[in-house]
Amino acid sequence: MLRPLSIAATATGVAALLVVACSGSFEPTTAFFQSPGQGPSSGGPTLTPEGPTLTPQVSGTTKRFFSVSPVNDRVVWASADSGTFALTTDGGDTWISRVVPGAEGLQFRDVQGVTEKIAYLLSAGEGSDNRIYKTKDGGATWTLEFQAGTDPRNFYDCFDFWSPDRGITFADAVDGIFPVIRTLNGETWQNIGDRLPPAQAGEAGFAASGTCVATLGGKRAWIATGGAEKARILATTDGGATWKAYDTPIVQGTSSSGGFSVAFRDPFRGILGGGELDPDLPQGPNVAVSSDGGKSWSTDGVGQNPFPGAIFGLTYVPGFGQRTVVATGPGGTAWSRDEGHTWTNLPADVTGFWAVAFVGRKAGWLVGTEGRILKVSF
Repeated sequence: MLRPLSIAATATGVAALLVVACSGSFEPTTAFFQSPGQGPSSGGPTLTPEGPTLTPQVSGTTKRFFSVSPVNDRVVWASADSGTFALTTDGGDTWISRVVPGAEGLQFRDVQGVTEKIAYLLSAGEGSDNRIYKTKDGGATWTLEFQAGTDPRNFYDCFDFWSPDRGITFADAVDGIFPVIRTLNGETWQNIGDRLPPAQAGEAGFAASGTCVATLGGKRAWIATGGAEKARILATTDGGATWKAYDTPIVQGTSSSGGFSVAFRDPFRGILGGGELDPDLPQGPNVAVSSDGGKSWSTDGVGQNPFPGAIFGLTYVPGFGQRTVVATGPGGTAWSRDEGHTWTNLPADVTGFWAVAFVGRKAGWLVGTEGRILKVSF
Protein backbone atom coordinates (compact mmCIF):
# COMPACT_ATOMS: atom_id res chain seq x y z
CA MET A 1 0.00 0.00 0.00
CA LEU A 2 2.41 2.87 -0.42
CA ARG A 3 -0.47 4.78 -1.89
CA PRO A 4 -0.14 7.29 0.97
CA LEU A 5 3.42 7.81 -0.23
CA SER A 6 2.97 7.77 -3.96
CA ILE A 7 -0.46 9.28 -4.46
CA ALA A 8 -2.08 10.76 -1.39
CA ALA A 9 0.87 12.12 0.57
CA THR A 10 -0.34 15.68 0.51
CA ALA A 11 -3.84 14.68 1.56
CA THR A 12 -2.57 12.84 4.64
CA GLY A 13 -0.13 15.50 5.73
CA VAL A 14 2.86 13.40 4.75
CA ALA A 15 4.04 15.54 1.87
CA ALA A 16 7.10 16.44 3.91
CA LEU A 17 8.03 12.78 4.07
CA LEU A 18 11.39 13.52 2.55
CA VAL A 19 10.33 13.85 -1.06
CA VAL A 20 8.78 10.39 -1.22
CA ALA A 21 5.83 11.81 -3.14
CA CYS A 22 8.11 12.88 -5.98
CA SER A 23 8.98 10.61 -8.84
CA GLY A 24 11.78 12.67 -10.33
CA SER A 25 12.06 14.56 -13.58
CA PHE A 26 15.25 13.10 -15.03
CA GLU A 27 15.23 10.99 -18.14
CA PRO A 28 15.82 7.23 -17.72
CA THR A 29 19.44 6.29 -18.23
CA THR A 30 21.32 3.35 -19.67
CA ALA A 31 24.91 3.69 -18.61
CA PHE A 32 28.01 2.10 -17.10
CA PHE A 33 29.69 3.94 -14.24
CA GLN A 34 32.84 3.58 -12.15
CA SER A 35 32.47 4.38 -8.45
CA PRO A 36 34.87 6.99 -7.05
CA GLY A 37 37.30 5.97 -4.34
CA GLN A 38 39.44 8.75 -2.91
CA GLY A 39 38.26 10.11 0.43
CA PRO A 40 34.80 10.85 1.85
CA SER A 41 34.26 14.04 -0.13
CA SER A 42 34.76 12.22 -3.41
CA GLY A 43 32.71 9.17 -2.50
CA GLY A 44 35.36 7.08 -0.72
CA PRO A 45 34.74 4.92 2.35
CA THR A 46 33.67 6.53 5.61
CA LEU A 47 34.16 4.68 8.89
CA THR A 48 31.40 5.55 11.32
CA PRO A 49 32.26 5.60 15.04
CA GLU A 50 31.76 2.11 16.50
CA GLY A 51 29.82 1.12 13.44
CA PRO A 52 30.08 0.01 9.84
CA THR A 53 32.14 1.36 6.97
CA LEU A 54 29.93 3.23 4.48
CA THR A 55 31.13 3.40 0.88
CA PRO A 56 29.11 5.48 -1.62
CA GLN A 57 28.67 3.79 -4.98
CA VAL A 58 27.57 5.30 -8.29
CA SER A 59 24.42 3.66 -9.63
CA GLY A 60 24.22 5.42 -12.98
CA THR A 61 20.72 6.77 -12.37
CA THR A 62 19.06 9.55 -10.39
CA LYS A 63 15.82 7.62 -9.97
CA ARG A 64 14.61 6.72 -6.49
CA PHE A 65 15.50 3.16 -5.50
CA PHE A 66 12.85 1.17 -3.65
CA SER A 67 14.46 -2.21 -3.08
CA VAL A 68 17.76 -4.09 -3.21
CA SER A 69 18.53 -7.80 -3.52
CA PRO A 70 22.11 -9.06 -3.20
CA VAL A 71 22.73 -12.55 -4.57
CA ASN A 72 26.22 -12.74 -3.10
CA ASP A 73 29.01 -10.31 -2.23
CA ARG A 74 29.51 -9.41 -5.90
CA VAL A 75 26.10 -9.67 -7.61
CA VAL A 76 23.44 -7.19 -6.49
CA TRP A 77 20.18 -6.10 -8.12
CA ALA A 78 18.22 -2.94 -7.25
CA SER A 79 14.83 -1.64 -8.42
CA ALA A 80 13.74 1.94 -8.94
CA ASP A 81 11.20 4.41 -10.23
CA SER A 82 10.46 5.04 -13.93
CA GLY A 83 10.90 1.41 -14.96
CA THR A 84 14.53 1.40 -13.86
CA PHE A 85 16.73 -1.34 -12.45
CA ALA A 86 20.42 -1.50 -11.61
CA LEU A 87 22.91 -4.37 -11.47
CA THR A 88 26.46 -4.85 -10.28
CA THR A 89 28.57 -7.99 -10.73
CA ASP A 90 31.70 -6.74 -8.97
CA GLY A 91 30.43 -5.84 -5.52
CA GLY A 92 29.38 -2.34 -6.53
CA ASP A 93 32.63 -1.03 -7.99
CA THR A 94 30.65 -0.63 -11.21
CA TRP A 95 26.90 -0.59 -11.82
CA ILE A 96 24.73 -0.64 -14.91
CA SER A 97 21.33 1.04 -14.86
CA ARG A 98 18.69 0.43 -17.48
CA VAL A 99 14.99 0.88 -18.18
CA VAL A 100 12.75 -2.09 -18.96
CA PRO A 101 11.17 -1.45 -22.39
CA GLY A 102 7.46 -0.69 -22.05
CA ALA A 103 7.77 -0.10 -18.31
CA GLU A 104 8.95 3.51 -18.37
CA GLY A 105 6.00 4.71 -16.27
CA LEU A 106 6.17 1.95 -13.65
CA GLN A 107 7.51 1.94 -10.11
CA PHE A 108 9.54 -1.19 -9.45
CA ARG A 109 8.89 -1.51 -5.74
CA ASP A 110 10.63 -4.88 -5.35
CA VAL A 111 13.37 -6.98 -6.92
CA GLN A 112 14.55 -10.55 -6.40
CA GLY A 113 18.01 -11.40 -7.62
CA VAL A 114 18.70 -15.08 -8.37
CA THR A 115 22.00 -14.98 -10.27
CA GLU A 116 23.86 -12.37 -12.28
CA LYS A 117 21.63 -13.40 -15.21
CA ILE A 118 18.28 -14.14 -13.55
CA ALA A 119 16.08 -11.71 -11.59
CA TYR A 120 12.45 -10.73 -11.02
CA LEU A 121 10.96 -7.22 -10.83
CA LEU A 122 7.62 -6.27 -9.22
CA SER A 123 5.89 -3.01 -10.11
CA ALA A 124 3.16 -1.45 -7.97
CA GLY A 125 0.52 1.03 -9.01
CA GLU A 126 -3.11 1.17 -10.03
CA GLY A 127 -4.80 -1.62 -11.93
CA SER A 128 -2.70 -3.16 -14.67
CA ASP A 129 0.40 -1.22 -13.61
CA ASN A 130 0.96 -4.06 -11.16
CA ARG A 131 3.26 -6.46 -12.99
CA ILE A 132 6.01 -9.04 -12.59
CA TYR A 133 8.88 -9.22 -15.05
CA LYS A 134 11.69 -11.78 -15.28
CA THR A 135 15.05 -11.69 -17.01
CA LYS A 136 17.33 -14.61 -17.83
CA ASP A 137 20.07 -12.64 -19.56
CA GLY A 138 21.25 -10.10 -17.04
CA GLY A 139 18.57 -7.54 -17.82
CA ALA A 140 19.11 -7.38 -21.59
CA THR A 141 15.54 -8.61 -22.12
CA TRP A 142 12.54 -9.07 -19.83
CA THR A 143 9.48 -11.34 -19.99
CA LEU A 144 6.15 -10.16 -18.54
CA GLU A 145 4.99 -13.01 -16.29
CA PHE A 146 2.03 -11.39 -14.54
CA GLN A 147 -0.17 -8.35 -15.02
CA ALA A 148 -3.08 -7.46 -12.75
CA GLY A 149 -6.50 -6.51 -14.05
CA THR A 150 -7.74 -2.98 -14.55
CA ASP A 151 -9.47 -2.62 -11.17
CA PRO A 152 -7.87 0.55 -9.73
CA ARG A 153 -7.92 -0.99 -6.25
CA ASN A 154 -5.23 -3.46 -7.27
CA PHE A 155 -1.92 -2.72 -5.56
CA TYR A 156 0.86 -5.28 -5.21
CA ASP A 157 3.34 -4.46 -2.45
CA CYS A 158 6.18 -6.97 -2.25
CA PHE A 159 7.34 -10.47 -3.02
CA ASP A 160 9.88 -12.98 -1.75
CA PHE A 161 11.14 -16.37 -2.88
CA TRP A 162 11.86 -19.70 -1.22
CA SER A 163 13.89 -20.81 -4.23
CA PRO A 164 14.62 -19.50 -7.74
CA ASP A 165 11.29 -20.89 -8.95
CA ARG A 166 9.05 -20.68 -5.87
CA GLY A 167 7.82 -17.34 -4.62
CA ILE A 168 4.89 -15.40 -3.25
CA THR A 169 3.58 -11.87 -3.89
CA PHE A 170 1.44 -9.90 -1.44
CA ALA A 171 -1.24 -7.36 -2.41
CA ASP A 172 -3.62 -4.99 -0.64
CA ALA A 173 -7.03 -6.36 0.23
CA VAL A 174 -9.88 -6.02 -2.26
CA ASP A 175 -13.42 -6.77 -1.05
CA GLY A 176 -12.11 -8.45 2.09
CA ILE A 177 -9.69 -10.77 0.26
CA PHE A 178 -5.93 -10.51 -0.22
CA PRO A 179 -5.28 -11.31 -3.91
CA VAL A 180 -1.99 -13.04 -3.08
CA ILE A 181 -0.31 -14.83 -5.97
CA ARG A 182 2.22 -17.68 -5.88
CA THR A 183 4.53 -19.31 -8.39
CA LEU A 184 5.77 -22.87 -8.18
CA ASN A 185 7.72 -22.88 -11.44
CA GLY A 186 9.11 -19.36 -11.75
CA GLU A 187 6.98 -18.66 -14.81
CA THR A 188 3.27 -18.70 -13.99
CA TRP A 189 1.46 -17.17 -11.01
CA GLN A 190 -1.78 -18.37 -9.41
CA ASN A 191 -4.10 -16.51 -7.05
CA ILE A 192 -4.22 -18.16 -3.61
CA GLY A 193 -6.11 -15.36 -1.87
CA ASP A 194 -8.85 -17.73 -0.77
CA ARG A 195 -6.34 -19.52 1.44
CA LEU A 196 -5.52 -16.47 3.56
CA PRO A 197 -7.54 -15.16 6.53
CA PRO A 198 -10.22 -12.58 5.72
CA ALA A 199 -8.86 -9.06 5.49
CA GLN A 200 -9.87 -6.22 7.75
CA ALA A 201 -11.31 -3.08 6.21
CA GLY A 202 -8.42 -1.18 4.65
CA GLU A 203 -5.81 -3.81 5.49
CA ALA A 204 -2.78 -3.70 3.25
CA GLY A 205 0.97 -3.94 3.00
CA PHE A 206 3.46 -1.12 2.59
CA ALA A 207 5.44 -1.18 -0.65
CA ALA A 208 8.34 0.59 1.02
CA SER A 209 11.33 -1.72 0.61
CA GLY A 210 10.16 -5.05 -0.75
CA THR A 211 10.29 -6.54 2.74
CA CYS A 212 6.67 -6.66 3.86
CA VAL A 213 6.93 -10.40 3.11
CA ALA A 214 9.76 -12.66 4.24
CA THR A 215 10.37 -16.31 3.36
CA LEU A 216 12.59 -18.82 5.14
CA GLY A 217 13.61 -22.34 4.28
CA GLY A 218 11.30 -24.08 1.86
CA LYS A 219 7.88 -23.43 3.35
CA ARG A 220 7.74 -20.62 5.93
CA ALA A 221 6.64 -17.07 5.13
CA TRP A 222 5.49 -14.02 7.07
CA ILE A 223 3.56 -10.98 5.81
CA ALA A 224 3.40 -7.69 7.71
CA THR A 225 0.21 -5.66 7.35
CA GLY A 226 -1.17 -2.29 8.38
CA GLY A 227 -3.66 0.33 7.29
CA ALA A 228 -6.43 -1.15 9.42
CA GLU A 229 -7.68 -1.41 12.99
CA LYS A 230 -5.03 -4.04 13.75
CA ALA A 231 -1.51 -4.47 12.40
CA ARG A 232 -1.05 -8.17 11.86
CA ILE A 233 1.35 -10.88 10.76
CA LEU A 234 0.01 -13.43 8.30
CA ALA A 235 2.06 -16.62 8.50
CA THR A 236 2.35 -19.92 6.66
CA THR A 237 4.44 -22.98 7.48
CA ASP A 238 3.48 -25.03 4.43
CA GLY A 239 4.47 -22.91 1.46
CA GLY A 240 1.26 -20.91 1.32
CA ALA A 241 -1.25 -23.77 1.42
CA THR A 242 -2.66 -22.55 4.76
CA TRP A 243 -2.28 -19.33 6.74
CA LYS A 244 -2.92 -17.91 10.19
CA ALA A 245 -3.17 -14.30 11.37
CA TYR A 246 -1.52 -12.95 14.51
CA ASP A 247 -1.90 -9.53 16.15
CA THR A 248 1.12 -7.33 16.80
CA PRO A 249 1.70 -4.49 19.29
CA ILE A 250 3.20 -2.13 16.73
CA VAL A 251 1.62 1.31 16.17
CA GLN A 252 -1.69 0.78 14.36
CA GLY A 253 -5.27 1.83 13.85
CA THR A 254 -4.85 4.36 11.00
CA SER A 255 -4.60 4.02 7.23
CA SER A 256 -0.95 5.11 7.40
CA SER A 257 0.37 2.94 10.23
CA GLY A 258 1.39 -0.64 10.86
CA GLY A 259 4.10 -3.11 9.97
CA PHE A 260 6.31 -2.21 7.02
CA SER A 261 9.13 -4.76 7.18
CA VAL A 262 9.59 -8.21 8.69
CA ALA A 263 12.63 -10.48 8.95
CA PHE A 264 13.37 -13.84 10.58
CA ARG A 265 16.79 -15.26 11.43
CA ASP A 266 15.47 -18.77 12.06
CA PRO A 267 12.01 -20.41 12.09
CA PHE A 268 11.23 -18.93 15.51
CA ARG A 269 13.05 -15.63 16.06
CA GLY A 270 12.20 -12.55 14.06
CA ILE A 271 11.80 -8.78 14.12
CA LEU A 272 9.09 -6.44 12.83
CA GLY A 273 9.54 -2.76 11.96
CA GLY A 274 7.12 -0.09 10.86
CA GLY A 275 5.55 3.06 12.19
CA GLU A 276 3.16 5.88 11.41
CA LEU A 277 3.59 7.96 8.25
CA ASP A 278 1.61 10.93 9.50
CA PRO A 279 4.00 13.02 11.65
CA ASP A 280 1.05 14.50 13.57
CA LEU A 281 0.04 11.09 14.96
CA PRO A 282 1.75 8.91 17.60
CA GLN A 283 4.89 7.35 16.15
CA GLY A 284 5.42 4.24 18.23
CA PRO A 285 6.00 1.59 19.15
CA ASN A 286 7.59 0.76 15.80
CA VAL A 287 9.72 -2.31 16.62
CA ALA A 288 8.63 -5.70 17.98
CA VAL A 289 10.24 -9.13 18.25
CA SER A 290 8.98 -12.70 18.18
CA SER A 291 10.47 -15.92 19.54
CA ASP A 292 7.73 -18.33 18.51
CA GLY A 293 7.60 -18.06 14.73
CA GLY A 294 5.44 -14.95 14.65
CA LYS A 295 2.58 -16.20 16.79
CA SER A 296 3.23 -13.57 19.44
CA TRP A 297 5.14 -10.29 19.39
CA SER A 298 6.62 -8.21 22.19
CA THR A 299 7.88 -4.68 22.67
CA ASP A 300 9.14 -5.39 26.20
CA GLY A 301 12.64 -4.01 26.47
CA VAL A 302 12.70 -3.23 22.76
CA GLY A 303 13.79 0.27 21.83
CA GLN A 304 11.98 2.41 19.33
CA ASN A 305 14.29 3.07 16.40
CA PRO A 306 16.12 6.35 17.00
CA PHE A 307 15.60 8.12 13.69
CA PRO A 308 12.42 10.10 12.93
CA GLY A 309 9.59 8.57 10.98
CA ALA A 310 8.78 4.99 10.06
CA ILE A 311 11.11 2.09 9.43
CA PHE A 312 10.76 1.25 5.75
CA GLY A 313 13.12 -1.72 5.69
CA LEU A 314 15.13 -3.83 8.12
CA THR A 315 17.32 -6.90 7.93
CA TYR A 316 19.57 -9.15 9.93
CA VAL A 317 23.33 -9.04 9.25
CA PRO A 318 24.59 -12.59 8.65
CA GLY A 319 27.94 -13.35 10.23
CA PHE A 320 27.93 -10.45 12.68
CA GLY A 321 26.24 -12.02 15.67
CA GLN A 322 22.87 -13.66 15.34
CA ARG A 323 20.99 -10.60 16.61
CA THR A 324 22.54 -7.75 14.61
CA VAL A 325 19.92 -5.75 12.71
CA VAL A 326 20.05 -2.71 10.42
CA ALA A 327 16.92 -0.58 9.96
CA THR A 328 16.39 2.29 7.53
CA GLY A 329 13.79 4.77 6.36
CA PRO A 330 13.62 8.24 4.83
CA GLY A 331 14.38 9.76 8.25
CA GLY A 332 17.63 7.90 8.89
CA THR A 333 19.42 4.60 9.43
CA ALA A 334 20.35 2.74 12.61
CA TRP A 335 21.77 -0.59 13.71
CA SER A 336 21.38 -2.83 16.74
CA ARG A 337 23.58 -5.59 18.17
CA ASP A 338 20.77 -6.97 20.35
CA GLU A 339 17.79 -7.40 18.04
CA GLY A 340 16.37 -3.93 18.52
CA HIS A 341 16.69 -3.53 22.26
CA THR A 342 19.26 -0.77 21.81
CA TRP A 343 20.03 1.22 18.68
CA THR A 344 22.92 3.27 17.31
CA ASN A 345 22.27 5.89 14.65
CA LEU A 346 24.43 6.10 11.56
CA PRO A 347 25.61 9.62 10.60
CA ALA A 348 22.91 12.26 10.26
CA ASP A 349 23.35 12.50 6.49
CA VAL A 350 22.46 8.81 5.99
CA THR A 351 18.85 9.70 5.23
CA GLY A 352 16.48 9.14 2.35
CA PHE A 353 17.17 5.41 2.09
CA TRP A 354 14.27 3.04 1.55
CA ALA A 355 15.79 -0.43 1.69
CA VAL A 356 18.71 -2.41 3.11
CA ALA A 357 19.95 -5.97 2.57
CA PHE A 358 23.01 -8.01 3.54
CA VAL A 359 24.57 -11.30 2.44
CA GLY A 360 27.36 -11.11 5.04
CA ARG A 361 28.87 -8.67 7.51
CA LYS A 362 31.14 -7.24 4.81
CA ALA A 363 28.50 -7.08 2.10
CA GLY A 364 25.36 -4.99 2.64
CA TRP A 365 23.70 -2.24 0.63
CA LEU A 366 21.44 0.73 1.34
CA VAL A 367 19.47 2.17 -1.58
CA GLY A 368 17.31 5.28 -1.75
CA THR A 369 16.45 8.60 -3.29
CA GLU A 370 18.25 10.22 -6.23
CA GLY A 371 19.82 6.92 -7.25
CA ARG A 372 21.95 6.73 -4.12
CA ILE A 373 23.62 3.48 -3.07
CA LEU A 374 25.82 2.89 -0.01
CA LYS A 375 27.79 -0.28 0.57
CA VAL A 376 27.79 -1.20 4.26
CA SER A 377 30.51 -3.33 5.83
CA PHE A 378 30.85 -4.28 9.51
